[in-house]
Amino acid sequence: MATLLIAEHNGTELAPATLSALTAAQQIGSEITILVAGANAKAAADAAAQCSGVSKVLLAEGDSLAHELAENLSELIVSLAGDYSHIMAPSNSVSKDTMPRVSALLDVGQLSDITAVLSDAQFQRPIYAGNAIATVTSKDAKKVITVRAAAFDKAAATGGSASIESVAAPAENTAATWVGDELSKSERPELTAADRIVSGGRGVGSAENFALIEALADKLGAAVGASRAAVDSGFVANDLQVGQTGKIVAPSLYMAFGISGAIQHLAGMKDSKVIVAVNKDEEAPIFQVADYGLVGDLFDVLPELTEKL
Repeated sequence: MATLLIAEHNGTELAPATLSALTAAQQIGSEITILVAGANAKAAADAAAQCSGVSKVLLAEGDSLAHELAENLSELIVSLAGDYSHIMAPSNSVSKDTMPRVSALLDVGQLSDITAVLSDAQFQRPIYAGNAIATVTSKDAKKVITVRAAAFDKAAATGGSASIESVAAPAENTAATWVGDELSKSERPELTAADRIVSGGRGVGSAENFALIEALADKLGAAVGASRAAVDSGFVANDLQVGQTGKIVAPSLYMAFGISGAIQHLAGMKDSKVIVAVNKDEEAPIFQVADYGLVGDLFDVLPELTEKL
């Protein structure tokens, strides 16, 4: 029994979600191999080799893997699958595209977004927007799994000395081609990796008013988040959306201003260590999960809080 973990990386270093997925892999109790795939990913493979509990690192480099297209990456994973009982990846936009394809090619079911490992064949995952937790047992010979990174602590990034083995990249699959990336650049921390997050909802009122959220975030060295209502209203870009249809986060501190707390939003942030909520409506559902709640007008609270900090 062995586990193949697909690394999320930027070419030079591993994403924090990979370390969380590594913790989940360690709980299965088998030897762990990390696959690092990309065009120029040697530095990321070196980082993976230093992670605690990793037995081997597979490095696949080639132009076909430069943009993480599911058609190419899934072919690579399936070609390596014969040696592994578990194939895992952190849950992200790439794995949500790639891992279902891997499952189909291997003719097995997929275990998506797991939040706990009960045994090598039994796992827990949220359903109904996180309002219930399903315990799922897989009888498939190979288990294809995506891991909700927010549910697991990060494994140690040092202390290991795994060997690195090169594997061939797949040929380019012409069924899909890369056109371009549209990336948002910010000096603030990346949302899913941030230790502190300040979020705003529909109650913020406008894109201009979001400057109040950003000012507090900058004082705290925090990332900026938003509810779907704020995104749909055009206040901020959709890459800042927190929730079931956005990003799942679990920072040490989550501050919510003008967010009522719809089920879909709570599903994306309720595992945060400390939740602070400010809302004019004392019946707002956000107060049910908040550690600290203040019933008040955010336009009074935000400037004062930012000034005092």
